[in-house]
Amino acid sequence: MNGVYIHIPFCKSKCPYCDFYSYRCKSEEQEKYIDSLIDEINTSRRTEEFLKGEFVADTLYIGGGTPSVLSGNDLTRIITAAKKRFRIDDFSEITVECNPGSDIESLIPCFKETGVNRVSLGMQSAVDSERRTLGRSADKERIKKVIKLLKDNGIDNISLDIMLGIPSQTPETLKETLNFAIGCEVKHISAYILKIEDGTFFDTHRERYDFPDDNAVCDLYEQCADTLEKAGFSHYEISNFAVPGYESRHNTKYWELENYLGIGAAAHSYVDGKRFYFKSDTESFIKGEKAVFDGLGGDSEEYIMLKLRLKKGLNLTELKNLYGEKVLERINKKAPLFKEQGFVNFDGENLSLTRKGFLVSNSIISELI
Repeated sequence: MNGVYIHIPFCKSKCPYCDFYSYRCKSEEQEKYIDSLIDEINTSRRTEEFLKGEFVADTLYIGGGTPSVLSGNDLTRIITAAKKRFRIDDFSEITVECNPGSDIESLIPCFKETGVNRVSLGMQSAVDSERRTLGRSADKERIKKVIKLLKDNGIDNISLDIMLGIPSQTPETLKETLNFAIGCEVKHISAYILKIEDGTFFDTHRERYDFPDDNAVCDLYEQCADTLEKAGFSHYEISNFAVPGYESRHNTKYWELENYLGIGAAAHSYVDGKRFYFKSDTESFIKGEKAVFDGLGGDSEEYIMLKLRLKKGLNLTELKNLYGEKVLERINKKAPLFKEQGFVNFDGENLSLTRKGFLVSNSIISELI
């Protein structure tokens, strides 16, 4: 089954680590953008050359940016249109990314009306001083209040984002964050290692901050994985942990090379082996510019790379059936060496990265392909 992603590029302020396409805008531009989103949802006029027949989906993900800066009415319009066009039913996963500092209270009627059943909260840290460094306004008590509010209104599938490698982060402060997240009894936790992207505030002002070195970040990752697994979370993807049964159905489509359609400025798609995207330009999207072809996807290298992000890894028989015998030669040569070094699990039929392998996944995967 397919997935649909809708990008909301608006934020109240730009976080110092963020290189996603997001910015503050005037209300008039926001209204025009939402109208254009709904027009594209209803007509597919900007992506019609890439779509064959009806596109039916069982996941809908509203991301950003900060979707929770929108009004409940605007979110309702977007979600209602998407559900109708893509035949998204009550058994589908519908996720909205929210900043805990937003007016979540005003969005509850929208969530109830449209069937939103999963919320991803951008917490990043439960330590207020770290959150301030990251440009996050809500404190720990606000986060706790929002989680309770969502649960009280029937949404218990809640994901928390946390960040590793924050300036001045220590094992003790990470422990506080993890204990808080576990204590909130959420179903899913995404733990991302901070990467300082070119052009971000952290990049241009590195000298102001005490970033943990690579060895310290590796230790924080190990601590995070140990703590969450002991608390009953499954480490099902490099950066993602879930109570069994609550893995992100939408994001898993990316790693399983299933079809997904992205709508909105900067949104990317993969449909029937073709990749295409909208420019990171709200104005061009409002004007109706069509999606840009980004080449063919789904070759053996991409398949291996994405499968190895998952804990279950790669089945070599399936790989051979899809891409032929030759693609196994390098894997069968390299995998035993990586197994000796503790980077992979390999039995001749299945290949997966160990936690140690997750930490150097780019290098391992590069060698294997």
